[in-house]
Amino acid sequence: MTDTPQRPPAAPWIMRTYSGHSTAKASNELYRTNLAKGQTGLSIAFDLPTQTGYDPDSPMAKGEVGKVGVPISHLGDMRTLLDGIPPGRMNTSMTINAPAAWLLALYVANAEEQGVESRELRGTTQNDIVKEYLSRGTYIFPPEPSRRLIVDMISWCSEHAPLWNPMNVCSYHLQEAGATPVQELAYSLATAVGVLDAVRDSGQVAPERFDQVFGSISFFVNAGIRFIEEICKLRAFGVLWERIGRDRYGVSDPKALRFRYGVQVNSLGLTEAQPENNVQRIVLEMLAVTLSKSARARSIQLPAWNEALGLPRPWDQQWSLRMQQVLAYESDLLEYDDIFDGSHVVEGRTADLVDAAQAELDDIIARGGAFAEVDSLKAGLVASMARRTRRIESGEQVVVGVNRFTESEPSPLGGEGAILRVDPTVEAEAVASIAAWRANRDQAAVDAALADLRRAAAEGDNVMPASIVLAKAGGTTGEWGAVMREVFGEYRGPTGVAGATGAGATGRHDGGETLEQVADWVRTIDGGPPKLLVAKPGLDGHSNGAEQIAVAARDAGMEVVYSGIRVTSEQIAASARDEDPDVIGLSILSGAHLDVVPDVLAELARHGVDAPVIVGGIIPEDDRPRLVDAGVAAVYTPKDFDLARIMREIAGLAVKRRSGQE
Repeated sequence: MTDTPQRPPAAPWIMRTYSGHSTAKASNELYRTNLAKGQTGLSIAFDLPTQTGYDPDSPMAKGEVGKVGVPISHLGDMRTLLDGIPPGRMNTSMTINAPAAWLLALYVANAEEQGVESRELRGTTQNDIVKEYLSRGTYIFPPEPSRRLIVDMISWCSEHAPLWNPMNVCSYHLQEAGATPVQELAYSLATAVGVLDAVRDSGQVAPERFDQVFGSISFFVNAGIRFIEEICKLRAFGVLWERIGRDRYGVSDPKALRFRYGVQVNSLGLTEAQPENNVQRIVLEMLAVTLSKSARARSIQLPAWNEALGLPRPWDQQWSLRMQQVLAYESDLLEYDDIFDGSHVVEGRTADLVDAAQAELDDIIARGGAFAEVDSLKAGLVASMARRTRRIESGEQVVVGVNRFTESEPSPLGGEGAILRVDPTVEAEAVASIAAWRANRDQAAVDAALADLRRAAAEGDNVMPASIVLAKAGGTTGEWGAVMREVFGEYRGPTGVAGATGAGATGRHDGGETLEQVADWVRTIDGGPPKLLVAKPGLDGHSNGAEQIAVAARDAGMEVVYSGIRVTSEQIAASARDEDPDVIGLSILSGAHLDVVPDVLAELARHGVDAPVIVGGIIPEDDRPRLVDAGVAAVYTPKDFDLARIMREIAGLAVKRRSGQE
């Protein structure tokens, strides 16, 4: 036997870690450290005030500054964030949506200061607003003006930044919200069609440039633990995207027709219980987006093993980066063509997904498209997530370390310092910093730029040129956001809870209580069914947990009040005063619980509300007693998957309150 000569390996994908926290300076240090370790692209995580168009000194930003990303309020912050990172040579992904035009304007202004023209810039703005309505919650404006902003960005980039991806259609967050592979395919492709139709009809792009526009649309995809199905889903994406390009838009350039996507593998499946198991989950999910050459990701960012606990440390991000490097440089993966071509299993499952997703996509388009069907799509996702949750609760869907194989040795990876905590002084420093920025700028130039932006938005001109002028003049994220809110108004997205049906009844493999049994008991409670007020204070828009608690409480026979995301402490207290709930549930996943919960409790007391308060979310274990000491009746985290137990405990709190036993 002779040795088969090795084929020179293909170039690997762009390797990223999704990161940013505290301040622009701290995040810049992290980026430069990661690049020195072999990371080949940036993926910027912005904090929630930035993502929702507020400055750090806005009352809406309280407790949220620097928690889940980096605050970027003006051109000075962008300079600091990217100091020493050449914009002409870096491929930068920015997870920004509603204010994407503004952050791109800051990025362009910073590059031009360094002598780099916008035509040289490579990177991506996420900018998929439909998935924000459906899953992630950092929307600001109603659907139509939101789409208009995306169209303006695509049109501007086609002429001035042709190497930039102005929209990144995100099926990732749909899967995080419970989407099946068919829903993930159909909903995201329907969003892309809705935007591309609007670009075509806007008159801003000449027909001969439409191939380039189509080719500039990239995707950000999720890869879950169902390894084979995920490979097939990604191959199906490629088939359907090429079909849409050829049949709907007449695109003929083979390069423009390629399905180009980046990926962060599944965070939904990461567990707080036995978090070390997340390492093998991440590796398997990475393989799903790399093994099939014809459907291989163009860029990959992996979560860290401890992201279900809180912010990962630099060492944790390094571990995830090394996973990619071992696969790309030590294995022989990149030396072969697609190893799944000709596989009856893979090709058969891919064809099934293509047919089912095409049917779902055709139905959405026939009903008016993704932008018109936000309510029904949201209800579909909430229902899918409810079915997933019930499968885990019943044991039908096994999650190792959570509902099976729960015996565990103490982990050497835990303990003090296992997650990164944002310094509590960061917010005050950011408030002082933006005050100094405003005091030292040319206010007349800012006022003139704001007036021009307001005019462009109101009269239908492309907002990108005016946004860039405002960025150079020293305008801020909050000022840009305020003008857009003034012109376009704000939007409250659907919760999907009322329309979520079909969760179904399931038995328990462990013989435990079911929701149906809890409902039987609830019907016997004196005074009628308990009333649960579910609320999401702060800017955190990840509402999956709140929605599933609301659906489960309804299915357990309780009366549920839930008005959606981003409600203030004052609004929660006023609702509690008017609704007189038996129990109030707060959902917080941004790490702002130690700031937000005391505010809510104080407002409840001021309004004379005495209902017990429970809190759910990403709550580190050593924060639990602090919340209890503050007056919280119970704390639930992702490891509390037993909804029936939670519902009985909530109903039990209601019984105690009614009987005066609190």
